[in-house]
Amino acid sequence: MKPLGAEAVTAAVLAGGRAQRLGGVDKGLALWRGRPLIAHVAAALADQVDDILIVANRNADEYRRYGRVCADDQAGYRGPLEGIATALRQTRSDWLLVVPVDSPEPGADLLARLWRAHDAADVVVAHDGRRRQPLFALYRCAALAMPGDDPDMPVWAWQDRQVLREVDFSDSPARFANLNTAEDFQ
Repeated sequence: MKPLGAEAVTAAVLAGGRAQRLGGVDKGLALWRGRPLIAHVAAALADQVDDILIVANRNADEYRRYGRVCADDQAGYRGPLEGIATALRQTRSDWLLVVPVDSPEPGADLLARLWRAHDAADVVVAHDGRRRQPLFALYRCAALAMPGDDPDMPVWAWQDRQVLREVDFSDSPARFANLNTAEDFQ
């Protein structure tokens, strides 16, 4: 498993969106290279964390094959910040690693690289060399001010209100590529 000592880490895979750019198809269950996206993400995370939590607002039975499943606490597809808030409330661990379901290759070293910077921050987030990747982040659960009730607040804006540290991933920016349209899947 992971070399992080006694502190437990849960991974939350954000899979709760409407997939409007994919014609309403549940993105996490869409096939890429012969397997659903969630299968790729869960496989990449399995050896890095103690538990996988999937935040999905539909198709819970299909997602249960890959981890524990919960829906957003607030209904209505309110966006990734609601998924993060839900995962923070649902986790049983001290730390929460968050990734989106539409980035199938987050890397086998994602947690280890973020973990190296965890002592100085409550939020440790990836930076691809050009910009912050706010949906690839590690959170110290007990220290965070939970997001408010503003569904339009971007994740990065909420992260900026925390004790934040960015980690350089400019050597591997392709891990943050996400699949949003039918063309992206080809």
